[in-house]
Amino acid sequence: MKKIRISLASLGLALFALAAHALDVVDERGVSVNLPQPPQRIVSLLPSLTESVCALGACDRLVGVDRYSNSPEQVKSLPQLGGGIDPNVEAIVALKPDAVLLAKSSRVTQRLESLGMKVLVLEPKSHADVRRVLDKLDQVLGTHEAPKVWRVIDASVSAAAQSVPVGAKGMRVYFEVNSAPYAAGESSFIGETLTRLGMKNIVPASLGPFPKLNPEYVVRANPDLIMVSVRSAQGLEQRPGWAGIRAVREGRVCRFSAEQSDVLVRPGPRMDEAARLMAQCIAEKGGKR
Repeated sequence: MKKIRISLASLGLALFALAAHALDVVDERGVSVNLPQPPQRIVSLLPSLTESVCALGACDRLVGVDRYSNSPEQVKSLPQLGGGIDPNVEAIVALKPDAVLLAKSSRVTQRLESLGMKVLVLEPKSHADVRRVLDKLDQVLGTHEAPKVWRVIDASVSAAAQSVPVGAKGMRVYFEVNSAPYAAGESSFIGETLTRLGMKNIVPASLGPFPKLNPEYVVRANPDLIMVSVRSAQGLEQRPGWAGIRAVREGRVCRFSAEQSDVLVRPGPRMDEAARLMAQCIAEKGGKR
């Protein structure tokens, strides 16, 4: 009887421990996802989520990523599972993840759930979203690192703003995301960073975060400074009317490398690095006004 009592007590403690670690997490669909314990095998299908998991100290829990997740260095050796929108479902299931992190735009959410996967939809689109997603992942992972990570990001963006020369404040900026052209508007996370750096975005919030523009719009807006990736900058000066834009005419175009562009266009823990890149561009080109 004594042994039975001890066994029952041990079982009770084990069940209590499991219950203590169980989580009900509400994702961005408003769906409550039950996790019996913090996931130890994670698939991430969005680069910003991959980087956030690693920033919280849980990079070693990642077992697979999308083809665009390339930072930090250690994720490059992980299985690549296709694009984030339409990944290889069979390859994901074969990895037996405890949780799959993906964006709202992914087409495989319901299919993964029908196969018994725990799916969390998280997609940061603003500074506030980045902080919220870090907090949510912190809760899921049980890492207790999000407040510190956010403080570093926020303080570093403020430091980048302090480094911008006073004479460059108020420059009118056009940030091109790709050559369609899609722009980073005032309401995007990139636009929010530019605002914190003291810049004026030529694309107002009313047009949305990443609007597709008529190239003539940029000509008429006549920005003081253009920020663009080398991926889409080829032939920029040859676009109709663009040779007359003040920024082009006076050599105030910052062309970011592919690696730098990855940093700039991801709303995640490297937003502080993105702010420094923008601030360096402004300091370098702002003196030419």
